[in-house]
Amino acid sequence: MAREYLYLGIFSGVFAIILGATVDYQEMNGNEAWRQTNWPYTATAFLVGSGTSILAGYIGMRIAVYTNTRTTFQCCKGKDNDVHQGFLTAFSGGQVLGFTLVGLALLVLEALLAIFKATWFDAALEAIMKDTKDTAAQKEVKALVLTRTLFELVAGYGLGGSSVALFGRVGGGIYTKAADVGADLVGKTLKDLKEDDPSNPGTIADNVGDNVGDIAGMGADLFGSLAESTCAALVVSATSRDLVSTPDALYFPLMVTASGIIASFLSVLFVHIWTVTTDNVQTVLKGQIGISTVIMTGTVIPTLYVLPEGIFKIPNGALPDLECTRWTMYGCIMFGLWSGMVIGFITEYYTSNAYSPTLHLAESCKQGPAPNIILGLALGYASVVIPILCITVTIYYAFSSAGMYGIGLAALGMLGSLPVALSIDGYGPISDNAGGVAEMSGLPASIRDRTDALDAAGNTTAAVGKGFAIGSACLVGLALFGAFITRVGDTSVDILQPVQFAGLLLGAMLPYAFSAMTMQAVGDAAAEMMAFIIADYTRGEKEIAAGGIYQPDYDGCISISTEASLKKMVAPGALVILSPLVIGFLFGPPAVAGLLAGAIVSGVQVAISASNTGGAWDNAKKEVEKNRSAINKEARQEGVNIDEYNEELAAHPDSQEDKHVKMREWVEKIHTIREQHVAAVVGDTVGDPLKDTSGPAINILIKLSAITSLVFGSFIAQYNFFGKKKAEAVAAPAAATA
Repeated sequence: MAREYLYLGIFSGVFAIILGATVDYQEMNGNEAWRQTNWPYTATAFLVGSGTSILAGYIGMRIAVYTNTRTTFQCCKGKDNDVHQGFLTAFSGGQVLGFTLVGLALLVLEALLAIFKATWFDAALEAIMKDTKDTAAQKEVKALVLTRTLFELVAGYGLGGSSVALFGRVGGGIYTKAADVGADLVGKTLKDLKEDDPSNPGTIADNVGDNVGDIAGMGADLFGSLAESTCAALVVSATSRDLVSTPDALYFPLMVTASGIIASFLSVLFVHIWTVTTDNVQTVLKGQIGISTVIMTGTVIPTLYVLPEGIFKIPNGALPDLECTRWTMYGCIMFGLWSGMVIGFITEYYTSNAYSPTLHLAESCKQGPAPNIILGLALGYASVVIPILCITVTIYYAFSSAGMYGIGLAALGMLGSLPVALSIDGYGPISDNAGGVAEMSGLPASIRDRTDALDAAGNTTAAVGKGFAIGSACLVGLALFGAFITRVGDTSVDILQPVQFAGLLLGAMLPYAFSAMTMQAVGDAAAEMMAFIIADYTRGEKEIAAGGIYQPDYDGCISISTEASLKKMVAPGALVILSPLVIGFLFGPPAVAGLLAGAIVSGVQVAISASNTGGAWDNAKKEVEKNRSAINKEARQEGVNIDEYNEELAAHPDSQEDKHVKMREWVEKIHTIREQHVAAVVGDTVGDPLKDTSGPAINILIKLSAITSLVFGSFIAQYNFFGKKKAEAVAAPAAATA
């Protein structure tokens, strides 16, 4: 992590210089003196966003490492199926991640707005109001443009957060899945070792990777979503005269997030109502999503009263302004909030081993890996339908009622219970690593059974967290798309035009190119990891045979994962950041608009199917391992020794004595569950990069390409080779008629 953050710091500094030399230079030397800035504010916001995202990831990592050993200790204190204290410890660690990240995002964004207002905006606005040459109408138009410029400058904050999130997600995903796939394929399929067996050299790298990818990566991802959706809503809101002229109404998006923090705080208190056992862990976690949704339905209502009274207007591009009320905005938030809950529950249904889709996958493993993989892919495709319907209904209501501002509010609604979503998501890797600590510490099998019960629920909740992230990414991407169109001065996008349609096809291709890069990176790194583990394990067997002690080379596996993640995260990141810029500088904003639309429509579906397929394969493996554990326990109770049985049957191959018949039954049962387990592990390892690298990172592709386009919007509108140039793209359309 230290090396990754060092490289991210260097990248942030270089990219900030690029922003300063392009976007900020244009803002500081524009044609209209009244809106020229006095500082590279976009570059500053970018650096602050990058730094905040890195800080949030670091805090999450420290808390996860601090908490996992304590979760193991609390599981040691429980009796039978009692995991209450272990659950509370793991969930508390997740809460620190959730509330810290959301609180940081909101606090820093508010501080940026206050600083930018104090150092530039207030003086510029005062100068406009004192200018005696302009009419009142002209001053109003200039105030609108100036307000929108303020929020466009702050959008650099979202760009910084999302840039770090992309490299954190991709780099962390490559790190953890190279170790996970290598350790599982060698340890479980070739050597028949247990999960997190300390004799497997890849174990430590696997456990470290859980924190890098699922804690730091997911945290930075959802931090970016929150920052970007807020920035998009702020930019679009500044086009409404009614919102700009109403005190505090512009800051309504920030208040929505604040109400979500209150709702989440009240929600997490409810975990203390139940006594958590191995049988109800998942129910308690799922209840958190429902409870937080219900509470936020009420807590957001008081914030509505900062909006204008009665009917107010929201611009709707080339169409007539939309007439809205406070309750129209409430409806947009509610559609996003409740759609997020439905997406979470549907994700759970398709990926949890408590329901038939995943149980069917586990059953299919009896016929080998191929049926498992075929049915797993089909499951992922089917799981796309209901989330897309939810998102579609949300977009229809929000866009038809309040335009792109409504889309931004719907995105914030879906992210409303983000502290709870992050708490649940952070709980997963904490409980997973608690199991690793139990195994490597040589604790009794009963302790590992309790941590595994926590981990099984964590696998599903991790899938639910990814569902939230992907669903919100679609809405955030669309809101940023609207903000981009606003910034470049367009009012509509016609996909029947050749440039726009060509951009649409290119955008739809990006998720596939991105997935190919990340999947190949994991595959190559995993192959190298497997070769290293096999060589090291073979060396260990020779040492043991010679009477020595085998010390697995954990550092070697960590080094392989680290080098692979740092080297191979560059190309996917460059693809995401450079695609809209190159297309924009060549063909102008219309091509970028098509690119963004294609990436959103294609990316959200690829991401959902990939994440849910991988999640279902993971839990199918857990189900098979649970059944195998039960069979092995029964065998131990009956004193079964498979090696002795095989020798006895080899000596009496045709015997029909009762004891030999019983021996054959046990040998066949053990062999069958072993082959079923191998098939399940193959599916799980195929799904690992889908659910933890490619799938979740695609939602950052959607958001980062959109926020990059927004931040560079006015620059590419003015400086492009083959597109139509605009002398002052950032001016509001109304300014031309003033």
